[in-house]
Amino acid sequence: MPATHRRHLMAVAAATLVVAATPVTAYANPSATLSPSTVAPGGRVGLNLQGCGTKTGRASSPAFGNVSLTPGNLEATNLFGTATVYRDARPGAHRVTFECGGSGGQRVTLTLQVTPGAARGGTGGSIDGMSPGEIALGGSMAAGALVAGIWVLRRRAASTS
Repeated sequence: MPATHRRHLMAVAAATLVVAATPVTAYANPSATLSPSTVAPGGRVGLNLQGCGTKTGRASSPAFGNVSLTPGNLEATNLFGTATVYRDARPGAHRVTFECGGSGGQRVTLTLQVTPGAARGGTGGSIDGMSPGEIALGGSMAAGALVAGIWVLRRRAASTS
């Protein structure tokens, strides 16, 4: 075998050993979760991206815009974030795209379901649709029950003394 062929074979063998000795970190395809996956406009959604092998990521959707995802600690590669769905988000299915490491990274796409008819803030929906007369009647009945309870307790206390 000519010397040039031997040198070429030795170079290929040396390169193969270097490649084989280089540690390779294999990451499976990333996965993502939304919690909850159904939410009313103005509601909050937890975002979780796993398996990226990066310390940064992002999630974006027409329902809430762009959100940066960060690890729970310095060693973790599970990325977390929260998003608030726009109050004027249209009801229906909205695409949520998770991206490892930012633009150009591996992507995962999920669907966020936005439900119609959010409760009014501050009232929890408890008086939504009640007339002022119905609210006043309920309040006066509660006040009447309180007065009757006090009257019974005072009368009982007076009869035992």
